[in-house]
Amino acid sequence: MNLLEEKVAVVTGAGSGIGRQTAKTFADNGASVVVADIDTDGGQAAVESIVDAGGEATFVETDISSPDDAQAMIETAVDEYGGLDVLYNNAAIEGPVARLDEYENDAFEQVIEVNLKGVWYGLKYGIQAMLEDGGGSIISASSIGGEVAVPQYSGYGAAKAAVSQLTKYAAIEYADDDIRANAIAPGIVRTEMIERSIEDHPEMEEQFLNTEPMPGLADPEEIANAVLFLGSDLSSRVTGVTLPVEGGYLAQ
Repeated sequence: MNLLEEKVAVVTGAGSGIGRQTAKTFADNGASVVVADIDTDGGQAAVESIVDAGGEATFVETDISSPDDAQAMIETAVDEYGGLDVLYNNAAIEGPVARLDEYENDAFEQVIEVNLKGVWYGLKYGIQAMLEDGGGSIISASSIGGEVAVPQYSGYGAAKAAVSQLTKYAAIEYADDDIRANAIAPGIVRTEMIERSIEDHPEMEEQFLNTEPMPGLADPEEIANAVLFLGSDLSSRVTGVTLPVEGGYLAQ
Protein backbone atom coordinates (compact mmCIF):
# COMPACT_ATOMS: atom_id res chain seq x y z
CA MET A 1 0.00 0.00 0.00
CA ASN A 2 1.69 3.19 -1.22
CA LEU A 3 0.28 5.91 1.01
CA LEU A 4 1.95 8.74 -0.94
CA GLU A 5 1.55 7.47 -4.49
CA GLU A 6 2.13 10.29 -7.02
CA LYS A 7 2.72 12.79 -4.20
CA VAL A 8 5.60 15.26 -3.98
CA ALA A 9 7.36 15.62 -0.65
CA VAL A 10 10.10 17.81 0.80
CA VAL A 11 12.09 16.72 3.85
CA THR A 12 14.53 19.08 5.56
CA GLY A 13 17.51 17.73 7.45
CA ALA A 14 17.16 14.65 5.28
CA GLY A 15 20.87 13.84 5.12
CA SER A 16 20.88 11.90 8.37
CA GLY A 17 18.85 10.57 11.28
CA ILE A 18 15.08 10.89 11.37
CA GLY A 19 15.03 13.08 8.26
CA ARG A 20 16.91 10.58 6.15
CA GLN A 21 14.73 7.70 7.32
CA THR A 22 11.58 9.72 6.66
CA ALA A 23 12.72 10.60 3.14
CA LYS A 24 13.26 6.88 2.50
CA THR A 25 9.88 5.98 4.02
CA PHE A 26 8.14 8.60 1.88
CA ALA A 27 9.87 7.30 -1.25
CA ASP A 28 9.04 3.70 -0.34
CA ASN A 29 5.40 4.79 -0.22
CA GLY A 30 5.43 6.28 -3.71
CA ALA A 31 6.44 9.90 -3.18
CA SER A 32 8.94 11.87 -5.23
CA VAL A 33 11.16 13.39 -2.55
CA VAL A 34 13.23 16.55 -2.40
CA VAL A 35 16.03 15.83 0.06
CA ALA A 36 17.11 19.11 1.65
CA ASP A 37 20.15 19.45 3.89
CA ILE A 38 23.12 21.70 4.52
CA ASP A 39 25.27 18.54 4.50
CA THR A 40 25.88 17.84 0.82
CA ASP A 41 27.55 14.46 1.38
CA GLY A 42 24.75 13.22 3.60
CA GLY A 43 22.07 14.59 1.30
CA GLN A 44 23.57 13.04 -1.81
CA ALA A 45 23.96 9.71 -0.02
CA ALA A 46 20.29 9.82 1.00
CA VAL A 47 19.26 10.41 -2.61
CA GLU A 48 21.48 7.59 -3.84
CA SER A 49 19.98 5.14 -1.37
CA ILE A 50 16.46 6.10 -2.45
CA VAL A 51 17.25 5.83 -6.16
CA ASP A 52 19.07 2.51 -5.66
CA ALA A 53 15.89 1.18 -4.06
CA GLY A 54 13.84 2.24 -7.08
CA GLY A 55 12.55 5.53 -5.71
CA GLU A 56 12.62 9.09 -7.01
CA ALA A 57 14.59 11.79 -5.20
CA THR A 58 16.47 15.03 -5.78
CA PHE A 59 18.96 16.74 -3.49
CA VAL A 60 19.05 20.48 -2.85
CA GLU A 61 21.66 22.02 -0.59
CA THR A 62 19.72 24.02 1.98
CA ASP A 63 20.54 26.15 4.99
CA ILE A 64 17.03 26.21 6.42
CA SER A 65 17.84 29.31 8.49
CA SER A 66 18.13 31.23 5.19
CA PRO A 67 14.80 32.37 3.73
CA ASP A 68 16.30 32.34 0.23
CA ASP A 69 17.41 28.73 0.64
CA ALA A 70 14.05 27.73 2.05
CA GLN A 71 12.23 29.30 -0.86
CA ALA A 72 14.59 27.67 -3.36
CA MET A 73 13.99 24.30 -1.70
CA ILE A 74 10.24 24.58 -2.25
CA GLU A 75 10.75 25.87 -5.80
CA THR A 76 12.84 22.77 -6.51
CA ALA A 77 9.85 20.57 -5.67
CA VAL A 78 7.58 22.60 -7.92
CA ASP A 79 10.06 22.78 -10.80
CA GLU A 80 11.22 19.16 -10.65
CA TYR A 81 7.98 17.39 -9.79
CA GLY A 82 5.15 19.83 -10.47
CA GLY A 83 4.02 20.84 -7.01
CA LEU A 84 4.15 20.12 -3.29
CA ASP A 85 1.92 17.76 -1.33
CA VAL A 86 3.85 16.96 1.85
CA LEU A 87 6.45 18.97 3.75
CA TYR A 88 8.36 17.68 6.77
CA ASN A 89 10.15 20.50 8.61
CA ASN A 90 12.65 18.25 10.35
CA ALA A 91 16.01 20.06 10.33
CA ALA A 92 17.27 21.03 13.78
CA ILE A 93 20.37 21.41 15.93
CA GLU A 94 20.65 20.46 19.58
CA GLY A 95 22.56 23.48 20.86
CA PRO A 96 24.65 23.36 24.02
CA VAL A 97 23.89 21.33 27.13
CA ALA A 98 24.01 24.06 29.77
CA ARG A 99 21.98 25.66 32.52
CA LEU A 100 20.18 28.80 31.45
CA ASP A 101 22.55 31.26 33.15
CA GLU A 102 25.54 29.59 31.43
CA TYR A 103 23.89 29.28 28.01
CA GLU A 104 25.84 31.41 25.52
CA ASN A 105 23.85 34.15 23.78
CA ASP A 106 25.21 33.28 20.34
CA ALA A 107 24.31 29.63 20.82
CA PHE A 108 20.74 30.52 21.79
CA GLU A 109 20.37 32.68 18.70
CA GLN A 110 21.71 29.90 16.47
CA VAL A 111 19.24 27.38 17.88
CA ILE A 112 16.36 29.80 17.29
CA GLU A 113 17.58 30.53 13.75
CA VAL A 114 17.56 26.87 12.74
CA ASN A 115 14.92 25.22 14.93
CA LEU A 116 12.30 27.96 14.92
CA LYS A 117 12.95 30.33 12.03
CA GLY A 118 13.77 27.36 9.79
CA VAL A 119 10.32 25.92 10.48
CA TRP A 120 8.75 29.36 9.97
CA TYR A 121 10.36 29.68 6.54
CA GLY A 122 9.34 26.14 5.61
CA LEU A 123 5.75 26.84 6.63
CA LYS A 124 5.63 30.17 4.80
CA TYR A 125 6.98 29.01 1.46
CA GLY A 126 5.48 25.54 1.72
CA ILE A 127 2.02 27.01 2.28
CA GLN A 128 2.44 29.34 -0.69
CA ALA A 129 3.15 26.35 -2.93
CA MET A 130 0.29 24.32 -1.48
CA LEU A 131 -2.16 27.16 -2.05
CA GLU A 132 -1.22 26.98 -5.73
CA ASP A 133 -1.42 23.18 -5.71
CA GLY A 134 -4.78 22.69 -4.01
CA GLY A 135 -3.67 21.75 -0.51
CA GLY A 136 -1.32 19.43 1.29
CA SER A 137 0.05 18.30 4.62
CA ILE A 138 2.82 19.91 6.67
CA ILE A 139 4.52 18.18 9.57
CA SER A 140 7.01 20.03 11.75
CA ALA A 141 9.43 18.57 14.27
CA SER A 142 8.71 19.53 17.85
CA SER A 143 9.99 17.47 20.78
CA ILE A 144 9.16 16.29 24.28
CA GLY A 145 11.45 19.19 25.19
CA GLY A 146 8.79 21.50 23.77
CA GLU A 147 6.14 19.96 26.02
CA VAL A 148 8.02 19.79 29.33
CA ALA A 149 11.21 21.35 30.66
CA VAL A 150 14.21 19.09 30.03
CA PRO A 151 17.04 20.48 32.19
CA GLN A 152 19.95 22.13 30.35
CA TYR A 153 18.13 22.30 27.01
CA SER A 154 16.37 25.66 27.40
CA GLY A 155 17.15 26.99 23.92
CA TYR A 156 16.14 23.77 22.20
CA GLY A 157 12.98 23.45 24.29
CA ALA A 158 11.92 27.05 23.76
CA ALA A 159 12.23 26.68 19.99
CA LYS A 160 10.34 23.40 19.94
CA ALA A 161 7.50 24.78 22.07
CA ALA A 162 7.16 27.63 19.59
CA VAL A 163 7.03 25.13 16.72
CA SER A 164 3.96 23.51 18.26
CA GLN A 165 2.28 26.91 18.58
CA LEU A 166 3.15 27.90 15.00
CA THR A 167 1.61 24.62 13.89
CA LYS A 168 -1.70 25.57 15.48
CA TYR A 169 -1.71 28.92 13.69
CA ALA A 170 -1.05 27.27 10.34
CA ALA A 171 -3.74 24.67 10.96
CA ILE A 172 -6.40 27.25 11.77
CA GLU A 173 -5.49 29.83 9.16
CA TYR A 174 -5.43 27.36 6.24
CA ALA A 175 -8.09 24.81 7.18
CA ASP A 176 -10.37 26.14 4.43
CA ASP A 177 -7.58 25.71 1.89
CA ASP A 178 -7.26 21.94 2.43
CA ILE A 179 -3.87 22.40 4.10
CA ARG A 180 -3.29 20.41 7.26
CA ALA A 181 -0.52 21.30 9.71
CA ASN A 182 0.65 19.05 12.51
CA ALA A 183 3.76 18.59 14.59
CA ILE A 184 5.46 15.53 15.95
CA ALA A 185 7.17 15.32 19.34
CA PRO A 186 9.72 12.50 19.45
CA GLY A 187 11.33 11.39 22.67
CA ILE A 188 14.84 9.99 22.78
CA VAL A 189 15.74 8.60 19.35
CA ARG A 190 18.99 6.85 18.51
CA THR A 191 20.35 9.36 16.01
CA GLU A 192 23.66 11.09 15.39
CA MET A 193 22.48 13.95 17.61
CA ILE A 194 21.97 11.66 20.59
CA GLU A 195 25.23 9.84 19.92
CA ARG A 196 27.06 13.19 19.98
CA SER A 197 25.43 14.09 23.29
CA ILE A 198 26.50 10.76 24.80
CA GLU A 199 30.03 11.17 23.46
CA ASP A 200 30.32 14.65 24.96
CA HIS A 201 28.51 13.74 28.19
CA PRO A 202 28.88 9.97 28.85
CA GLU A 203 26.84 10.21 32.04
CA MET A 204 23.77 11.06 29.93
CA GLU A 205 23.52 7.61 28.32
CA GLU A 206 21.93 6.07 31.40
CA GLN A 207 19.64 9.08 31.70
CA PHE A 208 18.50 8.68 28.10
CA LEU A 209 17.89 4.95 28.52
CA ASN A 210 15.78 5.53 31.62
CA THR A 211 13.77 8.49 30.32
CA GLU A 212 10.83 6.68 28.74
CA PRO A 213 8.64 3.99 30.33
CA MET A 214 9.03 1.82 27.22
CA PRO A 215 12.48 0.19 27.27
CA GLY A 216 15.40 1.24 25.09
CA LEU A 217 15.62 4.11 22.63
CA ALA A 218 13.35 4.70 19.66
CA ASP A 219 14.57 3.87 16.18
CA PRO A 220 14.31 6.61 13.50
CA GLU A 221 11.97 4.36 11.51
CA GLU A 222 9.41 4.52 14.33
CA ILE A 223 9.32 8.30 14.07
CA ALA A 224 9.25 8.19 10.27
CA ASN A 225 6.17 5.95 10.35
CA ALA A 226 4.35 8.48 12.52
CA VAL A 227 5.32 11.28 10.13
CA LEU A 228 4.06 9.15 7.23
CA PHE A 229 0.70 8.81 8.99
CA LEU A 230 0.42 12.59 9.39
CA GLY A 231 1.50 13.18 5.80
CA SER A 232 -0.93 10.70 4.28
CA ASP A 233 -4.71 10.60 3.89
CA LEU A 234 -4.88 8.22 6.85
CA SER A 235 -4.87 11.38 8.98
CA SER A 236 -7.22 13.36 6.72
CA ARG A 237 -9.17 14.79 9.67
CA VAL A 238 -6.15 15.55 11.86
CA THR A 239 -4.79 19.10 12.02
CA GLY A 240 -3.31 21.40 14.66
CA VAL A 241 -2.01 18.47 16.71
CA THR A 242 1.41 17.80 18.22
CA LEU A 243 1.67 14.01 18.22
CA PRO A 244 3.95 12.56 20.92
CA VAL A 245 6.07 9.56 19.89
CA GLU A 246 7.94 9.12 23.14
CA GLY A 247 7.33 5.73 24.69
CA GLY A 248 4.90 7.04 27.29
CA TYR A 249 7.16 9.75 28.71
CA LEU A 250 4.49 12.47 28.78
CA ALA A 251 1.96 10.12 30.39
CA GLN A 252 3.93 9.99 33.62
